[in-house]
Amino acid sequence: MSEQAPKGFFARFKELPVDSTPKTIFVAVTLCLFCSMIVSVAAVSLRPVQEANKVRDKQVNILQVAGLYEDGVDVAEAFAAFEPRVLELASGDFSADFDATTFDDRAAADDPELSRELVEDPASIGRQANFVTVYLLNDDAGNLDKVILPLHGYGLWSTLYGFIAVEENGNDIYGLQFYSHAETPGLGAEVDNPRWKSLWNGKRLHDDTGTLAITVDKTAPAAGADFHIDALAGATLTSRGVDNLVKFWMGEEGYATFLAKLKEGAV
Repeated sequence: MSEQAPKGFFARFKELPVDSTPKTIFVAVTLCLFCSMIVSVAAVSLRPVQEANKVRDKQVNILQVAGLYEDGVDVAEAFAAFEPRVLELASGDFSADFDATTFDDRAAADDPELSRELVEDPASIGRQANFVTVYLLNDDAGNLDKVILPLHGYGLWSTLYGFIAVEENGNDIYGLQFYSHAETPGLGAEVDNPRWKSLWNGKRLHDDTGTLAITVDKTAPAAGADFHIDALAGATLTSRGVDNLVKFWMGEEGYATFLAKLKEGAV
């Protein structure tokens, strides 16, 4: 009588009970691999949509801080009124070395060739890009009306990214808006409250002596109410973070040179 040939691996595996450890592990691993493939495919296929949404969200925030956003507005059409320009912070001049429509400010801040490590860092950002993208808005007559400047800095739990809108004189604030942060809901997250954001409209950056006087605090500075934004109730550290980041970006390490040129009408 001939000897029966030994069974192969798959045959032995097939004969195992359904609830055996090898089959349980096999099903779990197979399911994980299948799900990871689905997630990966979805992530790759949805990436263009996600990027488009990011661009649209940024445009909406720029429109809002400039007072041009309304429900139902065609965002792309309304945003076409802005002229993006890449600004060199040190000189206060526009640079022709980059495409303003694609220049990535955040990536530039991480690039050693396009940024610098900060020694004094009141905004707690670590590195500062040498170039940023600003947005010019002209009035119906073609004259400069507002400039939208990006800024960011650390609050209590997160880095707040936003925009400040400055009038053509380089000193009057039209608005401030943050589009990304992770501050405490109901406290630091009140930076998104329309009532608090409205406090910025009509405030001034520098006093008559040219000193940067804008302040976010519970009490008004010596310069007066024109330079005071009331601190957020119960959010002292977030308010202090906003105060620090605004003063940093509007100061000598930020847009001071550019703002001086705006004031002189040289932009």
